[in-house]
Amino acid sequence: MLEYSAEESLDELRALALSAGAEIAGEFLQHRDQPDPATLIGKGKLEEIAGAAASASADLILFDHDLTASQQRNVERAVNTRVIDRTQLILDIFARHARTREGQLQVELAQLQYMLPRLGGRGIEMSQLGGGIGTRGPGETQLETDRRKINRRIRQVKEQIENVRRVRAQQRQRRESAPISTVALVGYTNAGKSTLFNALTHAKVFESARLFATLDPTLRSVE
Repeated sequence: MLEYSAEESLDELRALALSAGAEIAGEFLQHRDQPDPATLIGKGKLEEIAGAAASASADLILFDHDLTASQQRNVERAVNTRVIDRTQLILDIFARHARTREGQLQVELAQLQYMLPRLGGRGIEMSQLGGGIGTRGPGETQLETDRRKINRRIRQVKEQIENVRRVRAQQRQRRESAPISTVALVGYTNAGKSTLFNALTHAKVFESARLFATLDPTLRSVE
């Protein structure tokens, strides 16, 4: 398994941010023997980032490391700016670029599962899940209502994904019944798969130098 240096990982985070449409105002790197359990980074570095974000009027801070729910809350309080980690950034890019129904459902499921343990204290905007909060029962807190709503939506999305997969399985069986070989192009993001695919099939699949620009599988015949 390949290991990346901190600098290489930060380079990729920069590319991800640009792919999401961000304008980069500054970058910070800290080497620590152990992460701070409360904020991941040290107090001094946190203050430095907060000052730089305020000076640049930044409205978002990206971490090139997964944050726990409590770390995310603590950092946001310290810097007074919205904070997301690498996973949340990638999920946002996926949501922007997914085009097929199955792709959109899979991204929504991943976002819901990511969001669920992070509900407490973050005031997550539930309207993005498809409407306002349902009527609460006696003695039920807002947090419990939000969790119940997300869990219900997770079950619905899983059922829809299963329905889509059944249809795709039937389509795959029909293709396999024909005496035609199938070749798959597989590779890391931005490796040139779409460019090669277009060259081989004369298709017009979207090509871009940005990371995760295309997500959905495409099938074409080659003469």
